[in-house]
Amino acid sequence: MRFEKSCGAVVFDGEKVLVVKHQAGHIDFPKGHMEEGETEEETALREVKEETNIDILLEGGRSVIHYSPKPNVEKEVVFFLARKKEGEIVPQLEEISEASWIDSSQVLNLLTFDTAKEVFQKMLQEKTAKH
Repeated sequence: MRFEKSCGAVVFDGEKVLVVKHQAGHIDFPKGHMEEGETEEETALREVKEETNIDILLEGGRSVIHYSPKPNVEKEVVFFLARKKEGEIVPQLEEISEASWIDSSQVLNLLTFDTAKEVFQKMLQEKTAKH
């Protein structure tokens, strides 16, 4: 069994949420593999920047999901609650076909995976509790 770990963020800009459409076709939040020596937070900051060109501030919320993307592979993905700091969307076309700001009321309808929907609901509750 091989273990993989990725980190990413549910990024808010007011009532808008940053979502990405992967080249494989699924819609999710920006995330990617941890590099050696990185913290979870550093990976999330780097991956959001690489995939979307958006700089973010992490806001403390943390949600973890587990799944098996392929036989004999166990994957853990850590998502953080974040907000946009600066930047305009420029998708990383090697991995992302598009990235966009979606009204938070529409996000659940767009996400491909139930695990992503659960993460979003948790982060939305945490964001609401903070403000």
